[in-house]
Amino acid sequence: MRVKVLFSTVATLALAALSFAGMAHAEISDDQFGKMFEKYLQTDKGREIVGKAAQSYFEKMRDQAKKDMEQQQAAETENQFKNPVKIDAGNSPVKGPATAKVTIIEFSDFECPFCTRGKKTMEDVAKAYPNDVKIVFKHLPLPFHKNATPAAKAAFAAGKQGKFWEMHDALFDNQKALNDKLYTDTATKLGLNMEQFKADMASEEATKSIEADKALAEANGISGTPGFFVNGVAVKGAYPFEHFKGIIDRWLNDGKPVAPT
Repeated sequence: MRVKVLFSTVATLALAALSFAGMAHAEISDDQFGKMFEKYLQTDKGREIVGKAAQSYFEKMRDQAKKDMEQQQAAETENQFKNPVKIDAGNSPVKGPATAKVTIIEFSDFECPFCTRGKKTMEDVAKAYPNDVKIVFKHLPLPFHKNATPAAKAAFAAGKQGKFWEMHDALFDNQKALNDKLYTDTATKLGLNMEQFKADMASEEATKSIEADKALAEANGISGTPGFFVNGVAVKGAYPFEHFKGIIDRWLNDGKPVAPT
């Protein structure tokens, strides 16, 4: 369909150009037009006009696709404010006050570079809303990141001794150097009981906890990282702080749209 529209566009322009030569008003067959069009494309002027027509067409298609996507996302967001996804935080690590009005469920992968951006955004959120937002971390190690699951287990094991967020920060800060030595060195620096740390890393409990998080993500439409739910409103991807702010402010306004300032 798009090819036909493109051809129609450039053909119209070609006919317009040919009309200036006094040929467009004559009765011509499709075969004649095809030959004229082919000859026209062999000229510098013809290629210029057709090129501009093609560029204009694809720019309009791109802009329309972007507009359609934004409208679709806006409609989905509106629906989620009315019907937010309900996700139980369970025993996952939490940062922020228990009385916070807004809960962000974060699904993340320690080896994912986009999740590093997500981590920074969550830090900005926590600073901007120290009393109104709490962040719940859940694991979603992607299968093509070989170090993601061991890193998740290291974070889980550190969490068993109350040092999840410290390990969390160290893993993201050393994302390109994830390995067993990093895990044990970090655990040592954090003053963890190393025998317990290694046992917890290798435990069935760690495996089941991470698998449960992965299953929860899949059940709620999160297949890539990072993924978030802001009081049940999905944010799929490493969106900037301003995007989260808009959703948070709306929840703090009882779910009603907030007038721009």
